[in-house]
Amino acid sequence: MATHERSLIIIKPDAIQRNLIGEVIMRFERKGFKIIGMKMMNIADATLEEHYAHIKDKPFFGGIRDFMKSTPVVVMALEGINAISTIRLLVGPTKGYEADAGSIRGDFSMSIQSNIVHASDTIEAGVTEVARFFEEKELFNYKKVDTDFVYADSK
Repeated sequence: MATHERSLIIIKPDAIQRNLIGEVIMRFERKGFKIIGMKMMNIADATLEEHYAHIKDKPFFGGIRDFMKSTPVVVMALEGINAISTIRLLVGPTKGYEADAGSIRGDFSMSIQSNIVHASDTIEAGVTEVARFFEEKELFNYKKVDTDFVYADSK
C-alpha cells in the first residue's frame, strides 16, 4: 500500500519578488497534492539556523540568511502518496541552471540560492520541517474529491 507523505515547501524571496507565488502553487495543485497548511511569514533567525543547521557554520550561510529574510516567504505543507519523490521531480535539482525544463527550477531559476522553492528531501525531513513551520492547529485534515481520480489504483 502506498504511503501518504508530507513535505514542506517554502516559496522563497526570489519567487515572491518575481510574482511567481500563484504559478508555484498551481504546479503542486495540478499534480494533485493536497495543501494541508499555507501561510505567509517572516522567518526568524533561530528558525533559519535550525532549518539550515547543516550549513549554518559555512561562510556563505550569512548570505542565505539575509536572502531568506529579504521578504516574507510563503510556506506550505503538502500531503500525498509518494509526495517527497514526486515533489523533488516537480521542483528539480538545487542548481537552477541544471534543472530540466518543465520543473519549477528549470523554468524559473538560474541560481543555487535564488532557486524559487525549498522542498523537503526525505520523508523524515518532511515530518520535521512541517512541524518546524506549522503548529498542529494550522494543519487541516480533509477529503479532496479528486483523490480517487488523482491516485486511481495507487491508494
